Amino acid sequence: MGLGEPYIRPRTASDYWLYANLFSGTCPVADDGGELVGAIIAFRSQDQPADLYLQDVMTHPSHRRRGITTALLRSVRTAGEQLGCQRLYLTSEPDNVAAHRTWTTSGFINVPGDHSVNDIQVISDYKGPGKHRAVYELRLA
Repeated sequence: MGLGEPYIRPRTASDYWLYANLFSGTCPVADDGGELVGAIIAFRSQDQPADLYLQDVMTHPSHRRRGITTALLRSVRTAGEQLGCQRLYLTSEPDNVAAHRTWTTSGFINVPGDHSVNDIQVISDYKGPGKHRAVYELRLA
């Protein structure tokens, strides 16, 4: 996951244990001959169970543009549908233009914000003071 910096920050081993053991249905991984080449960390909201939030999406740089992200997203979407979720959503740093292309190509909509950066809609302070984010959603129902 560290290969996704500065946009994705590695977590601790304890965090990854949590994802693998308590959220495995919504945290798929992709491997190539035993090498981890992609992963999504996603969680169903306990407060809004119709929502499934994608925290991190990462594909190893040497394996990009091979359909790995698409396959991982399909897995999360299927899990969300089986759980009765109506929406997948995620946030992105406003300057992450490559991520914007990925999300819109994958069918996500950049939700209206209160300002824009590089034609990307951004919501101010979405994740706390000074943490402005572009928000994307994909409706399942």
